[in-house]
Amino acid sequence: MEIEHSHLSINGLNLHIAQIGKDELGTVVFLHGFPEIRYSWRHQMIAVAKAGYKAIAPDWRGYGLSDQPQDPENAAWEDLVSDMLGILDALSISKAFLVAKDFGAFPAYQFALIYPDRTCGVISIGIPFAPMRGSYDSLPEGFYIKRWREIGRAEADFGRFDAKRVVRTIYILFSKNEIPIAPEGKEIIDLADSSTPLPEWFTEEDLSTYASLYEKNGFTYPLQMPYRALGKQYDVPDPKIQVPVLLIQGEKDYVFKFPGIYEIIKEGIMQKYVPNLEITYMPEGNHFAQEQFPDQVNQLIIRFLKGHHVNA
Repeated sequence: MEIEHSHLSINGLNLHIAQIGKDELGTVVFLHGFPEIRYSWRHQMIAVAKAGYKAIAPDWRGYGLSDQPQDPENAAWEDLVSDMLGILDALSISKAFLVAKDFGAFPAYQFALIYPDRTCGVISIGIPFAPMRGSYDSLPEGFYIKRWREIGRAEADFGRFDAKRVVRTIYILFSKNEIPIAPEGKEIIDLADSSTPLPEWFTEEDLSTYASLYEKNGFTYPLQMPYRALGKQYDVPDPKIQVPVLLIQGEKDYVFKFPGIYEIIKEGIMQKYVPNLEITYMPEGNHFAQEQFPDQVNQLIIRFLKGHHVNA
């Protein structure tokens, strides 16, 4: 059983799609974040395919082997939702489970809100749902999102190095328990160098694969989506997700320390908007839990899939 690759023409762009398995029990769509590509779901795709599901993982527009939009500066969340719908329609999939992490969770939640009849359930790794906008005002100027939202600054920072060094540094920083913050006089990519070891679960081969997939489009669109598009999500009149949702929360994910995230998860705020919610904590899980602990995450995903039938 091998992962197959193809392209679909969706909304005027050729989107790269990885697929494996037969849809005996349903279809699972995996949605990546940054600095990831569909490759970050390699362990999960094979596991759900062996469990009887069809696994699909696109490279978002502007990422990996998918086409770059002509106007990346106009990146919009609704485009990602539209791409998801287009993929399901192109593959004649009436309904699917969505598994997402990092910024991929935002369009997954939006899709579930707008198209509940096309959504079997949502699994989010590390990103809770709440309709209110988050604020980073309390974090210092060197906070990586503030730096990357500044037009031209990240481009200059990343431009000093090749794609492999950029991805390497971001993977190292995002694997830690602390929010990446650069001191005055340093840029984000200065926070680790070539001598800093990779996480033990992330190989040089993995790094080379990611680097090669960023060589096609570079970082132009990824800096727009998600970072410069944050806060521009469109509102849904009744922001209550009616489909089942599983949140897999790594307790050593640095995002858990973002302002308001702890309260959304621990104090029942998410539950108000997601009535059918299950939360599972991974005490040692970091931002890349699906790569760090693939077997554990695979078990959690398959248990959720088996507990929620496609036609339920």
